[in-house]
Amino acid sequence: MQRGTFQLMKTVNRSLILNKIRIAAPISRADIAKETGLTPPTVSIIVKELIEQGLVEESKLGSSSGGRKPTMLHIRTDELFVIGVDAGPGTVDCILTNLTGEMLGIVSYPLSVHTNSEFLHQVVKAIQQLLDRHSMQTEQIIGIGVAMHGVVDAKTGVSLVAPLLGLHNIPIKQELEDRFSIPVKVDNDARAMALGESWFGGYDMQDSMVAVNIGRGIGAGIIIGGKLFHGAAGLAGELGHMSIDPNGEKCACGNRGCLQTLASGPSIAHRARMASGEAVYHAARAGDEDAQIILEKTGQILGIGLVNLIHLLNPDRIILGGGVMESAAFLLPSLKEEIASRALTDQAAQTEIMVSKHGNRATALGAVALQLVDLFAPV
Repeated sequence: MQRGTFQLMKTVNRSLILNKIRIAAPISRADIAKETGLTPPTVSIIVKELIEQGLVEESKLGSSSGGRKPTMLHIRTDELFVIGVDAGPGTVDCILTNLTGEMLGIVSYPLSVHTNSEFLHQVVKAIQQLLDRHSMQTEQIIGIGVAMHGVVDAKTGVSLVAPLLGLHNIPIKQELEDRFSIPVKVDNDARAMALGESWFGGYDMQDSMVAVNIGRGIGAGIIIGGKLFHGAAGLAGELGHMSIDPNGEKCACGNRGCLQTLASGPSIAHRARMASGEAVYHAARAGDEDAQIILEKTGQILGIGLVNLIHLLNPDRIILGGGVMESAAFLLPSLKEEIASRALTDQAAQTEIMVSKHGNRATALGAVALQLVDLFAPV
């Protein structure tokens, strides 16, 4: 066997073992071997390396069926950390987590900016305050993940178009790496949210899913076989700019009648003549029939958009998140009715539709997952 092939196999095995510990902890070496199909010596050698690297540690002894009690393994949570940034458009939210995604702290600032430098200054300020508040040294942070609305070049870490902020070509990765000397990954907010749902939602990593982020804008992240799908030019998932009414209102992207102009938070507020989508939700909860009707209609419109998504991608499930989903009780019945009436087959009509378990922290957790994927993935 050539050395390169051996090294690749070892890397794949390391990933297999590390992910098994992450998902199934506490778990013994013997159970890892049994569940992965790897030999016990291979498992022992790689676990030893993971312990030496500070990624895995041993815990209390497990139960025994007669022999010696096995030592249990789990991901170490007291040495290495990740920062996740949900960068706008309304606020910049920074969270600190350990390697299992447990949130240890948060810093949040209103985001009101007019230039790239103002935006970057606010993000740097929030990250620095998070580090200071928790007395963190940069050596303890394995990486910073940034979830950004609009069109993002994930390879270069540049925000190409941030329409809701009116900004272009923001060098997020370069600026943050220069400032903190920590590896930085940047991606679209909906794609980050999708990765976070796949990573922390307890689903089969090989499932296909779409996560739809519905707030001031609307975007989708697509997971196929456990991996993010970006598309040929990084535009995959721009669901909010699907044209629903070609003669409709003008969108921030310049086109007319985009889904975003009909079902985002600002569009809901505009139709209800209220200050915000949140105000519409509170009015609906208080019994305002007009507000309830507007939210039900919004659910229908979202249902139309999601049916198109189902017919195009046929995912195992669709997960809905973002601020607008605070109104899920009013949106979901009409949304699901629209899907049931328009889907081509009974199976398509039964596509699992669910609200994110992580609420308004789903996107920031997704930003954390951008870094963890590199740590846990084989290549």
